[in-house]
Amino acid sequence: MAPAPDPGLVEVGRDGPLPVIGRDGRQPWRVYARPFEDQELRPRIALVIASLGLSDAATQAAIQKLPGPVTLSFIPYANNLQAHIAAARAAGHEVILQLPMEPENYPQSDPGPQALMTTLSDSENQERLDWLLSRTSGYVGVVNYLGSRFTARADSLRPVLDSVKKRGLLFLDSKSGSRSVGPQIGRELNMPFAVNDRFIDNEASAVAIDARLAELEKIARDNGSAVGIGFPYPVTLERVGAWATGLQARGLVMAPVSAVVNRQPAR
Repeated sequence: MAPAPDPGLVEVGRDGPLPVIGRDGRQPWRVYARPFEDQELRPRIALVIASLGLSDAATQAAIQKLPGPVTLSFIPYANNLQAHIAAARAAGHEVILQLPMEPENYPQSDPGPQALMTTLSDSENQERLDWLLSRTSGYVGVVNYLGSRFTARADSLRPVLDSVKKRGLLFLDSKSGSRSVGPQIGRELNMPFAVNDRFIDNEASAVAIDARLAELEKIARDNGSAVGIGFPYPVTLERVGAWATGLQARGLVMAPVSAVVNRQPAR
């Protein structure tokens, strides 16, 4: 994987380094991507393990135990964030950064002090976005953390995704809410984006996780690709590792998120 940060893909922001498209046209989402090539053109499944960085033990377990093609997603509030991301990339994992956004049940669910909010102006959300993006370097893009209310508001989400695109990043819509307009805006902006098909461990049991992984296989066979999101529970790491072992024999391939952007059916 390419070294990070690449000096040509960084500008100095008020709160730290910010990703930019290089003068030569290189984009961070491509440069920092895990290399992927599948000569057989098998159906692709991208798995993301999210909310890493807050627990050192859980983060290290995900980095060390999961296959390299699993994408790792980090919370921007974590300590030692750059060290965690460097370790993840050294182990072959592509990484993305979580953007906390306003949920429907705010303030009962609080996404954090720099969350993007529908009650803020575009300029205020832009300041928060810059703060979040400046926490670390080497990520290919962003995924919403919570955000069921924010992602349902096109007037709030569009300026954010426009900024994400202009910085050469991809967007993964976690579909934390069924009314998200993320895919629609992603298509309108012609930006690299992907959409979560299944949370694999809302029920953190081996039986339930295995069932969700089987559903992802069917989606991938039907559509050519699928995306799943899980969390660093011990049972999730164990079941994903076991599932990945036989994936090739079943005619599928695990891919980083960057290898499935703009490949899913419109929704």
